[in-house]
Amino acid sequence: MATKDRITCHVLDTTEGKPARGMRVRLELTPTPALPSSSSATAAPSASTAAAITHHHAAPAPREFESQTDEDGRIKAWLPYSSATSSGEVPVYTLEDVLGALDVDTPSRWTLRFDTAGYFGEDKTFFPEVAVVFRVEPGATYHVPLLLSPYSYTTYRGS
Repeated sequence: MATKDRITCHVLDTTEGKPARGMRVRLELTPTPALPSSSSATAAPSASTAAAITHHHAAPAPREFESQTDEDGRIKAWLPYSSATSSGEVPVYTLEDVLGALDVDTPSRWTLRFDTAGYFGEDKTFFPEVAVVFRVEPGATYHVPLLLSPYSYTTYRGS
C-alpha cells in the first residue's frame, strides 16, 4: 500500500458525476502575512526589536509541488515543482521535508491551484484556475476535496 502525504486532495466533476481524472494541481507554501500588534500602531519598534521580529517571521524559501489526479480523482503524493522554463538542478525536497522544517509552534499557509482550464478546456469554464488557500497546523494531516463544474465549485476540509 502506497503512503500518503500529509496534504491530499480529491476532485469530483459534478457535471459528469465522476472523479476528475488527469487534472494538474500545484501545492504552494504561501507566505503568511505578519499581523500588526495593537502596540505597533502607536509606537515604532526599536531597531533591535524590528530585527528580532523580522528574523522570527522570516518567510521560508518558496516551495512548490505538483501532481496530477489519478483515476479516482485523488492526489495522495506530491513531487517538487519545476517550471518548463527552469534550468539547472532538479528540486529534490519532499512535502514532509518542508513541513518538518517549519516552525513547530506556528501554523503555515498553503495554496492548492487546480488547473480547471486544462481539464475542461480554456473556453469551456468560467474559472480557468481554482485557488484554495488554507491553514495547516503543525503535525496535522489535511484532505481538501473540490466539487467542480464549469461554472461553480465547492470545497471543504475532508477527513
